[in-house]
Amino acid sequence: MLYNATCFKKIVLITGYSDLRRGIDGLASELKYKYNMNPFEEDTIYLFCGRSAKKLKGLVWDKDGFLLLVKRLEADGRYQWPRSKQEALSLSQEQFHWLMNGLSVVASIHPIRKKLTI
Repeated sequence: MLYNATCFKKIVLITGYSDLRRGIDGLASELKYKYNMNPFEEDTIYLFCGRSAKKLKGLVWDKDGFLLLVKRLEADGRYQWPRSKQEALSLSQEQFHWLMNGLSVVASIHPIRKKLTI
């Protein structure tokens, strides 16, 4: 399910570090109080990642209860998770697919500069 997110109208990535020891109530309260977001929004998945970037959690309101999805990468795989800002980003389906394939979903903060030779 976390490889293909076409069933979701909105994908929200919570950047920075999240404490993945938290369960449904802890992650929902983080959305509500830290980010002023509604965890009960239908057809929306909220994605959280811990410090090791080997595992992520997805929180989904399913009209009568929450689903807590966990995906752990095996071997040396790590997610390219944006860590610089404590904010939430909205992702497109294409960006979600990039994330699940280990690619970065945001542009680098530091632009590439060509060295000038004189």
